[in-house]
Amino acid sequence: MTTADLRRARRAIAAAFAVQGLVFISLTTRLPRFQDRWDLGELALSGVLLMMVLLAGAGSLVAERLAPRLDSAVVLRAGLLVVAVSVAVTVLAPTRPVFVVGLAAYGVGLGLVDATGNMQAVALEHRWGRVVLPSCHGAWTMGGIVGAVVTLATGDVPWSAVALVAALPLAATMAPYLRRDHGGPATTTETDVPWRAIVMVGLALVVFYTVDTAAATWGPVYLDDVFDAPEDLVALATLPYLVASGVVRLAGDRLTEQMGAVRLVRVGAAIALVALTVVVAAPSWPVAVVGFTLLGCGVAVVAPLSFSAAAALAGRDADPATRRARVDAVVARFNQFNYAGALLGAVMTGAVGSSSLRIGFAVPLVLVVALFWLAKAFAPADEVPAGAR
Repeated sequence: MTTADLRRARRAIAAAFAVQGLVFISLTTRLPRFQDRWDLGELALSGVLLMMVLLAGAGSLVAERLAPRLDSAVVLRAGLLVVAVSVAVTVLAPTRPVFVVGLAAYGVGLGLVDATGNMQAVALEHRWGRVVLPSCHGAWTMGGIVGAVVTLATGDVPWSAVALVAALPLAATMAPYLRRDHGGPATTTETDVPWRAIVMVGLALVVFYTVDTAAATWGPVYLDDVFDAPEDLVALATLPYLVASGVVRLAGDRLTEQMGAVRLVRVGAAIALVALTVVVAAPSWPVAVVGFTLLGCGVAVVAPLSFSAAAALAGRDADPATRRARVDAVVARFNQFNYAGALLGAVMTGAVGSSSLRIGFAVPLVLVVALFWLAKAFAPADEVPAGAR
């Protein structure tokens, strides 16, 4: 492929990430409306969301099976199509069972797109010899910010108009994603994958998503319960965090090339440790908001660099065809750490902080310390662009 082809593929992959983030945040920010429309209690809503997360994990495993046979680009397009149809069904559902079915299908599509989007970004890194995963994840964050802003701006539109968001993943199916490099049949097996080393990187991904979900899910509640912040300002726990994360991720490609993945993760861990200390000890809600903003700066690059490191480990000492098959399988399975961390962040922070969320946010504060030790597992991420160049 020419450099122009690779640039087009990069734009397409970034667009897929952005659409995924926009659709996901568009749905989650409308959960109160779904809850009112279908008269769902807190327990029922929690059960539906748990179902969606579990099915996203299943969708990721389906992607692992299909990508070697069909190519990750084909499975990504299929996943985006599932997302488009399921969003329309979820929003326009005439009955509660149809709504649940739509959300279940969305969970599967979410997992398919999460897995294959990362497969595409990793393959592009290996093919092009440049760091691209941080900026791709940055596109997801920026898409999420746009989704949140659109939700705020269109709160009074007719409910059926919300279904128009399904047009975005449908349009994204037409993008020129990275085609498989047919370099011959794979010559090694799954047993060659160094899973022990990959699990070490996966633990860092669990830490990130525990911290990330704690901030996104419990941050607004923290401002409301602990500080009694004005109701229309509690979203400031999340929005500055997302903006800071997006900015750092968009700059993350260059930062990684300049600092190296290991050093960047350790610097980010130090910032996150200070940020969470500020959050836990904050005397007022504006100080807590500063802490959440710093937190976004600190942990933003951990997730994309985790995928880079895991893929580099999987692709070592292999011919191109075998490397692509191995990497696709590892990325799909590695994606499960994402959902494990999200569940931990949502459940542990709330459970430990049942008496006070100051104590609850001590959970991510303690866990983020592990990133200093786990950072050494990110060394393979530094080898991808250097080796390709």
